Amino acid sequence: MRVLIVDDSKAMRMIVARELRQAGFADLVITEAASGPEAIDAVGEFSPELILSDWNMPGMSGLELLQALSAKGFPGVFGFITTEASAEMRSAAEGAGSRFFITKPFTTDVLRDVLAGVVAVGS
Repeated sequence: MRVLIVDDSKAMRMIVARELRQAGFADLVITEAASGPEAIDAVGEFSPELILSDWNMPGMSGLELLQALSAKGFPGVFGFITTEASAEMRSAAEGAGSRFFITKPFTTDVLRDVLAGVVAVGS
C-alpha cells in the first residue's frame, strides 16, 4: 500500500510511519510531505492509496489540501491525524470527503482500528 504522510513536523511524520508498521499494515511504501503544496506534488508523482494528513499546517491547511485533491479527483482514502478535533472540524472534514479523523496523541490500537475500517490490514 502506498501511503503519503503529510505533517509539518518531521518527528510526527516519523511517529505515524512507525505506528502504521506496528499496527500490522504490511508492504507499505511511505512517502512524506511537509506541507499541502508539497503533498499535491507528491500525489502526482507517487499516487498514494492512503493519505494521512495533519490539519494545521502553514500555508495550506489539511482541509484545504483535501479540497484541492478532491477537486482533482483523488481516488484514494484521505483522513486526518491531528491535535484538534472539534465537532465543526470533524463535520467540515467529513463534508469534504475525509474518511476518518484520529486525534493526537493516538495509540497503535486506535490507528489499527480506525484504518481497518477503511483499508485492508496486511495489504
